[in-house]
Amino acid sequence: MSTAQSAKEAHTRGRLGTPTDLKPEAVRDISAALQGLLADVFALYLKTKNFHWHMSGRHFRDYHLLLDEHGEQLIGMTDPIAERARKIGGTTLRSIGQIAKQQRILDNEAEYVDPQDMLAELREDNKQLAAIMREVHGVCDARGDVATASLLEVWIDETERRTWFLFEAGRTGPGAND
Repeated sequence: MSTAQSAKEAHTRGRLGTPTDLKPEAVRDISAALQGLLADVFALYLKTKNFHWHMSGRHFRDYHLLLDEHGEQLIGMTDPIAERARKIGGTTLRSIGQIAKQQRILDNEAEYVDPQDMLAELREDNKQLAAIMREVHGVCDARGDVATASLLEVWIDETERRTWFLFEAGRTGPGAND
């Protein structure tokens, strides 16, 4: 980062800073981790809605409703993540371009994806999101931010539930009720 960029960021923090007992390094590290997490949640939300909108096949209704529920959970996380960064004196995402630069959850722009492949891809994406949240939790633990860590614990549990449901919905073969 250039000296000019650092000065501009310090000026912005001065204008948007929020009183907190967290050290400036903690605010910087936690806010950066939350920005990355927010980008990934938006990416997974859009992929989930993409698959919801383009679902087909004999289990259409069940999968369509499942993915709608998952999308609601994901979009419901976005505001608390962004507001948490602001509460501690940091900043958050400002554009779709910034999301695209920071996301680790990959997009899927294929014209057609088989329903079982949709479920499998979303299952793996949710597993990845849980791992990312655990990393952010580690940053929060290291910097003494119990409030953000507490929110993450709930979201990790919800993400593991989505992973489980996607796994069970996508099961085929022995033990599956097709």
